[in-house]
Amino acid sequence: MTTVAPVPSSRDLPHPAREEIRLEGVLHALSDPVRLRIVRELAAEGIELSCSHFDLPVTKSTTTHHFRVLRENGVIRQVYEGTAKMNGLRRDDLDDLFPGLLDRLLTAAARQAARHGEG
Repeated sequence: MTTVAPVPSSRDLPHPAREEIRLEGVLHALSDPVRLRIVRELAAEGIELSCSHFDLPVTKSTTTHHFRVLRENGVIRQVYEGTAKMNGLRRDDLDDLFPGLLDRLLTAAARQAARHGEG
């Protein structure tokens, strides 16, 4: 029996394979407060969330940029479900490649937010 690979849709978004994710890219992606906020929320919810779920203090085009940086650096996976672009944290990949990194960064970010009275 021959298997046929699915034909990519024009709506498929490029993601790095697990082995292509680089530490410096992950750290760059998480160095921006808005992107870190997105990741903190995804980690707290533990489920995929649509882009429209996030109430970010930036324009729509800037929001799109932030999600793209996170996706291109392997921090999140984005897939279309109908008309919604869903975002999920690539926790398994990140934990496998960089054990403990994500949890420590999220803990540090939560402590910083508490110190500064942020959500």
